[in-house]
Amino acid sequence: MSDLTDVAKHWNDNAQQWTNDVRAGFDVYRDLFTFPAFLEALPSIKGKDVIDFGCGEGSNTRVFAQQGARLTGIDISSQMIEHARQAEEADPLGIKYHTASYSDHCGLPDQSFDAVVSTMALMDGPDLEGAMREAFRLLRPNGFLHFSVLHPCFITPGIGWEKNPEGRTTGLRVARYFDKTHFLEHWRFGNRPKDEDVVPFAIPRFPRTMSDYLNAVAKAGFIISRIDEPQPTAKACEMVPRFSRWRELGAFLLIVTARRA
Repeated sequence: MSDLTDVAKHWNDNAQQWTNDVRAGFDVYRDLFTFPAFLEALPSIKGKDVIDFGCGEGSNTRVFAQQGARLTGIDISSQMIEHARQAEEADPLGIKYHTASYSDHCGLPDQSFDAVVSTMALMDGPDLEGAMREAFRLLRPNGFLHFSVLHPCFITPGIGWEKNPEGRTTGLRVARYFDKTHFLEHWRFGNRPKDEDVVPFAIPRFPRTMSDYLNAVAKAGFIISRIDEPQPTAKACEMVPRFSRWRELGAFLLIVTARRA
């Protein structure tokens, strides 16, 4: 499954249901937690040329464009890109989309962007160092990289919740932190109606340590300027009570900002 062709196949298979679910509002983690936190930590992109690594069906990319940036989106899944292009055709924001891997030369010129952004995508690709090299190649001097991933110290292959005898969640079990064996994770959005019969998504996962992420950024030539480990807001926890586990017991999200000197 480490081959990029296999990764693309899984995301092509996921694309239709994923697009339907995201646009129907079933991805409450994205809508109420991970993407708002990403935007809060994001430096200004107004008037900048920005490329979105792993743009998927384009919902986040469209928000970046609405902030006044000139957007390009790339994704390894041709089906995801097709959904993104359809949204662009229906409501043009000037976004250009390309089917390409963010870990290889994507075919765009050197130093053609002011910012590289990536929301919850880099943990799903097999070549993180390649992605960092490609981001560095594409950025102009003083351009910045801003990405979010599942927090590698807490979202491990051996993750599990601890409960007391009354069934209340009291702790987070972290295990197999150094196990980097890639695997397929099967799940569906938790807010999807339970009585609807859908095939679970098959999501490629490539576990890494915190040092893997930070060293890949530094090795590519970036200077890390900020690290964020945001908690869900109190309001988000009121709306989705299970979020409180990630406010009280462990970190779900890691956001890294770095600059090309």
